[in-house]
Amino acid sequence: MSSVAWGIKSLRRRRLRTTLAVLGIAISAAMLLDMVMLSGGIEKSFAELLTAKGFQIRITPKGTLPFDTEASLAPIGNTLEKLRADSAVAAAGAVLGTSLYGGGRDSIVTLFGYGVQPEAQGLYSVQRGADLSPSDSVGVLLSTPAASLLEADLGDTVTLIGRLDPQVVNARISRKLVVRGMVRWVYDYRGQPSVGTTLPVMQMLAYGRAEDRASLILVKTRNDLAAPALAVRLRQEFPRLEVYSVADLVRLFRQRLVYFRQLSYILGTLSLVVSVLLIATLLTINVNERLGEIATLRAIGVARSSIVRQVLTEGAVLTGLGACLGIVLGLLTARYLDGILTSFPGLPAAFSFFVPRRESLTTAALVLLVAGSLAGLYPAWLASRAPIAAVLRSEAT
Repeated sequence: MSSVAWGIKSLRRRRLRTTLAVLGIAISAAMLLDMVMLSGGIEKSFAELLTAKGFQIRITPKGTLPFDTEASLAPIGNTLEKLRADSAVAAAGAVLGTSLYGGGRDSIVTLFGYGVQPEAQGLYSVQRGADLSPSDSVGVLLSTPAASLLEADLGDTVTLIGRLDPQVVNARISRKLVVRGMVRWVYDYRGQPSVGTTLPVMQMLAYGRAEDRASLILVKTRNDLAAPALAVRLRQEFPRLEVYSVADLVRLFRQRLVYFRQLSYILGTLSLVVSVLLIATLLTINVNERLGEIATLRAIGVARSSIVRQVLTEGAVLTGLGACLGIVLGLLTARYLDGILTSFPGLPAAFSFFVPRRESLTTAALVLLVAGSLAGLYPAWLASRAPIAAVLRSEAT
């Protein structure tokens, strides 16, 4: 009988014990998979979020991250002209982010406003209706939460308020705008009520007058691979501005969330240790219970290598069954945990902590299989070194 057949037969003798062991390995495997997805998923999800609309470079005021502060770029007209004249730049558009208010039916609601240049925007995708045109001075785009608060739909007129007098709660600056489209803003957190207008309209709402200001500039390169080199060149050309490529922002993001990576490494290591100890303990118990059988096999001429392969096969079978069940369990728990973590305030709704990738599944499975196989080395050594005569004598008495 082959080593695989002997191993499976041995595990089937103690079905309850084997089932509990497989469940324990599955739980550890699920945790290991989740931690592998967490360690690399955050960066991948953030990078995909940044390049969702194809803009690989962000330009902000010196010392700030996009929308990190209320600092603004001014003037932006000359900067945009230079960027658009660059042969490596496919598109460049300015964005102004500011707090706004909207006139609801019975009250005033708080909104977040984006001033965009529709011809070069990387912030939204139109879900219903139409996009703004570059010269549109009376149109507005709404997110679903904003449309709900304003009780507005396509074609309706809404009132946006740029400034409120805090003493009498009257609008100092307001504009009546027509809803052109319903959009999904890429960087909005879940439930964020956001609106968008063309940049000149938002500048007027934010400052009360024509101001050549913006919060950041988005730059799309003609070649994705040329983005890092272009970012270096733009830093030299605009030393008073902060220039970030996607790689720069991912690195800064990784530094801010380094504790998530540390947590994933710690919990992943613990889950792997638990799996190894569980497999080694179960196989050691099985070997001790079967010493008489093993000694008999040795006495009739079965080689030590066959005994070793049998024990190692038991460990591989246990690990394989636990890993298969653990992958399914890990994917289910990852979806649940991702829903909890992404509900934290301030995180974009499109962001994910746990990103299932083929590499993650492969890495977790290989690490677990190798660890499970190694866990059988000590029980296999015990089985191969069992004293034949002493064991047979003990069994006979």
